[in-house]
Amino acid sequence: MSDFNQLKEKIARLKEELKAVIVAHNYQRPEVQDIADFVGDSLELSRQCTEVDAETIVFCGVRFMAETAAIVNPERTVLLSEGSAGCPLADMISIDELREWKQRYPRASVVCYVNSSAEIKAESDVCCTSANGAEIVNSVPSDDIIFVPDQNLGAYTSIKTK
Repeated sequence: MSDFNQLKEKIARLKEELKAVIVAHNYQRPEVQDIADFVGDSLELSRQCTEVDAETIVFCGVRFMAETAAIVNPERTVLLSEGSAGCPLADMISIDELREWKQRYPRASVVCYVNSSAEIKAESDVCCTSANGAEIVNSVPSDDIIFVPDQNLGAYTSIKTK
């Protein structure tokens, strides 16, 4: 038996012992996807995790993805397969920068793209996806919007809003 097959068997045993599920983002290596119970995009995987019978979720993706899975699965343990895995998009704004913007524009509503850190989400008024950004922006009470962290999605959304 190959080393890879032995590793797959060990992972399968550990998943059963720990009542764990492994989810992998679409961009993970094929070997990681092979051992995953579910493969998909970040939001789809977090939603799928709410429907599994598992105590532990092992998320093979980046930090904000595991944070989102933990937010929607508060009763489960969520582990990030690579603790230092970050996302340049999610890291485009720090919590301190967002707080500065909020102080500068106190009447503005903060809309954050779902591909943001939990810390940024917590400081925001509402989250959106790329598909519903315009609808979400149109639903907030303020005409002034701070849209984070994706400038391109923010610019596109501003064109599509009233």
